[in-house]
Amino acid sequence: MSEAAAVEERVEEQPDAYAEGSMDEPGGVEPPEPVETPRPETPTANVLKGRIKVADEVVEKVAALAALEIPGVADLGGDFERAFESVRDRIGVGSKRATQGVQARIQDQQVSVDVTIVIVYGHVVMDVATEVKVNVARSVSRMLGMQVVEVNVTVDDVRLPGQGSPAEAAPAA
Repeated sequence: MSEAAAVEERVEEQPDAYAEGSMDEPGGVEPPEPVETPRPETPTANVLKGRIKVADEVVEKVAALAALEIPGVADLGGDFERAFESVRDRIGVGSKRATQGVQARIQDQQVSVDVTIVIVYGHVVMDVATEVKVNVARSVSRMLGMQVVEVNVTVDDVRLPGQGSPAEAAPAA
């Protein structure tokens, strides 16, 4: 017998408590405890149909933020990208792209990421680049649940002491 049929049968077997007397009358019978009917199971992620698609831009933002967390990383992007952002900032059109200097490719839940960074002078280039590589892979894997198969780090420039970002170096008009 199914669980639902068993619950219905138990409910039918209980006498009508209200027919014998009311609660206010002496000798009245207490009403039976309410019987919970079984609810359908909530679908889990393994059973529920549908798909989840993560855009390349999401991976690029996560990777960019992970790269900027590393001490010794001054900025992201190559010379052209940083020059373009500097011009955009000077004329007041738009804001800095969060994915500047990062490119991601997703294929079959596997991700490969290319990151271009600018190093702060005085830091060991290979150490900073290795930390960027590890932190990007860890962050993308943990936050997005994808397998990171490749992280390529390109060191494009060195920021010298006293040299701010291009936007800071531009005179305010």
